[in-house]
This record gives sequence, structure tokens and C-alpha cells, in this order.
Amino acid sequence: MGRTSVATAAAAAALLVLAACAALPARTAANKISINWKPNVNYTDWLKQHSPFYKDDWLVFYYTAGQADVVQVDEVGYNKCDATNAIYNYSKGRSFAFQLNETKTYYFICSYGYCFGGMRLAIKAEKLPPPSPPPSASDRSSAIAAFARSHAPVIYAAVAVLAALLRMV
Repeated sequence: MGRTSVATAAAAAALLVLAACAALPARTAANKISINWKPNVNYTDWLKQHSPFYKDDWLVFYYTAGQADVVQVDEVGYNKCDATNAIYNYSKGRSFAFQLNETKTYYFICSYGYCFGGMRLAIKAEKLPPPSPPPSASDRSSAIAAFARSHAPVIYAAVAVLAALLRMV
């Protein structure tokens, strides 16, 4: 294979890889969200950092056995920190996994008295947004430029490897 055909093949392969990466959807599967379930944590800030939540995501609560529990309650139980009419109560072990299997708001509290100090979560599970439509012809160049800027180190490394390979031919 001549030097020109190797360069052409390598350039085509690099473009194919870049196109494949750019075409990947932002999100196609459920996430696992870890929650260090303990007193004296600002769960309002935690929600802002970890939102949005989608149907089929998994919440995994990690807590100290005997010092906390995870109680799913309705909105009234959440607002009053009352586990009397709990939907579900989990206190065994040191972790609890819960799937957000519907698009609705889920309410969780700790019934060991820490709820009044803020150890509670109201998580709204949303429908996963549809994938973005492919960019129009006018948007493609700006999308490629944005992709190149966000992936510059990887692209630079790929170009450096390609240049090294071409010097070997």
C-alpha cells in the first residue's frame, strides 16, 4: 500500500471514529445514583447536584446499620417526617437499592429522628427525553467545532499517533 493510500485510509478511519462519537446519544440507559444517607447532609443541595432523575434510574442508599433507615412515604409523611403509613421501610444491612420505575415524585425519609434535621429526599422521576434530532447542514460545522473543542486532548493524541504512523511508512 502506498503512502497516499495509507494516509487516506487513516484519515477516513479517524473521521469515522469522530462521527461515531458525535452520534452517540447523551443518555440511553438507567443510571445508578449513590446516596450517602446520613444525618447533617444538605439533601436540597444534593438534589441540585444530581438532578435530573429519570424513570428506571436506580437509587442506592448507603447508611450505617442501626443508626438510619430508608423509608418510602407519601407526600404527607414526607412533609410531617412521619413514617406511620410507610409505603416501604428498609433498615436491614448497610445499603438499599431502589428503582424509580414510574414517572412520579418519590419521597424518602429516615425514621430515626433525623428527618427533622433534613434527612429526607423528594425525587421526581421524569421520562427520559427523546434523542436529539440530527443537526441540520448549517448546524453541522458548529457542532463539529464544539465537539472538537470538548474532545481536544483525545483528538490531539489521535493526530499525533496518526502522524507517527505516517512517518513509519
